[in-house]
Amino acid sequence: MIANLVQLAAEEENPLVPPGPELLVGTIAFAIVFFFFWKKLLPTINKVLEERRAAIEGGIEEAETMKVEAQSVLEQYKAQLAEARHEAARLRQEAQEQGAALIAEMRAEGQRQREEIVAAGHAQITADRKAASSALRQDVGKLATDLAGKLVGESLEDHARQSRVIDRFLDELEEKAEAAR
Repeated sequence: MIANLVQLAAEEENPLVPPGPELLVGTIAFAIVFFFFWKKLLPTINKVLEERRAAIEGGIEEAETMKVEAQSVLEQYKAQLAEARHEAARLRQEAQEQGAALIAEMRAEGQRQREEIVAAGHAQITADRKAASSALRQDVGKLATDLAGKLVGESLEDHARQSRVIDRFLDELEEKAEAAR
């Protein structure tokens, strides 16, 4: 092939094809440079490229390991968060139950106190009514005997008889009042 090029160069003067001796020297120089690159520089370049590939793969493996570890930590965090939410809900439920129990207890205590106050009021009213009734009986009895004494013109001072007459009269009045209801 080189010979064909040299022969073509000799036949015609082509500016693109160099003269034969230059072509031969250029080819030998190219072979020497190629051999030098192939023996000396190519192994060094391959070694550097291999080291870079190993470093990149190691970085990728480390990144994947860190990703798995981060995913594990994230799962732990989510589990702890879910547990904390569950605990908060449980505490909130307990507080609501305790609040409801406290309210029920306070209502029961209030009801009991109200009933005690009402019972004490009824007892006081009953006692006041009995006292008023007794005082009224005495006053009405005294007035009735005074009035009867003035009408009859005699003194009706016999207390035993006076009490019986007054009690009988008031009992009859109470029976009439109850019958009227």
